[in-house]
Amino acid sequence: MQIGDILERGAIAARASATGKRQVLAAVAEIAARQFGLQASYVLDCLLEREDQGSTGVGHGVAAPHARLEGIDRIRGVFLRLETPVAFESIDEQPVDLIFALFAPEKAGAEHLRALARVSRLLRQESLRDQLRKALTPDAIHVLLVQDLWTSAA
Repeated sequence: MQIGDILERGAIAARASATGKRQVLAAVAEIAARQFGLQASYVLDCLLEREDQGSTGVGHGVAAPHARLEGIDRIRGVFLRLETPVAFESIDEQPVDLIFALFAPEKAGAEHLRALARVSRLLRQESLRDQLRKALTPDAIHVLLVQDLWTSAA
C-alpha cells in the first residue's frame, strides 16, 4: 500500500484555519464526509471517540487522528495543513499544524495499523515536514506525500 492509494488530491486542504483541536477534527470530518459520501457529524463523532482514548498528536507539529467508519470499503486519508498551529495535547506538547487523518472500514484488520505506521514513519522525516509546510497547493502537497523517495523510505 502506498500513500497515493489512500490520499486523493480532493482530500487535502493546504491552508486550513482552526482555533483548537475540536475545530481541527471538525474540518477533517467535513473533508472526509464530502470525499467519502458520509455525514460529517458521524465522522466527527468517530474521531472524537478515538481521541478520547488518547491524543493522536505524535510530535513535531504532526497529528494522525484515525477512526474506523461504516460506509467505506478501503483505507482512506485526509490531510490538512493549518495556517496557525493549535494545541493538540501532543506527546511533545508542541502545537500541531500538519494533520494526516486515516479512516478504515469497520472490519479492517491489521491493514489499518500498517497504514498508520506508514504515515507515522513518513511524517517523522524532518525534511518532508519542512517541505509540506512550504507547499502552496493541495497538488504540491499530494506530490510530496506520494513521491517514491518518501514512500519507499517509510
